[in-house]
Amino acid sequence: MITKITHLTLYVLDQSKAHDVYVNKLGCKVNTDMTMENGFRWLTVNPPEQPDLEIVLAEPQVPMFEEPLVETVRGLLQKNAMGGGVWATDDCEKTYEALKAKGIEFLKPPTKEFYGIEALFRDGCGNWFSLTQRSD
Repeated sequence: MITKITHLTLYVLDQSKAHDVYVNKLGCKVNTDMTMENGFRWLTVNPPEQPDLEIVLAEPQVPMFEEPLVETVRGLLQKNAMGGGVWATDDCEKTYEALKAKGIEFLKPPTKEFYGIEALFRDGCGNWFSLTQRSD
């Protein structure tokens, strides 16, 4: 029986830029950053309070995708059309201000919703996310 998920992949246009965004702006910790013999860079980061979840920051390439699909996925990333998920915060307004000061592009400022306070942002690597402070 499956007990948990340990790795999730986010596709990015440029791993070096993604490293900067996820570590220096979003506050993730680098778990693994190594280049394999075939030149494939294995880059994983952990959310600040989830050391057992590794986010793989991967550039779309063969053999992950067949050649024609590599360009399709890259095209979606270039259009910021890939969705990444929800980042949880205890204080959406404060986190919004801190991330905005670091250059994170927001699509929606903190707004009260039925489930809490939410802001939407782009990571600058092709993905968009919700930043959510859940209602108590």
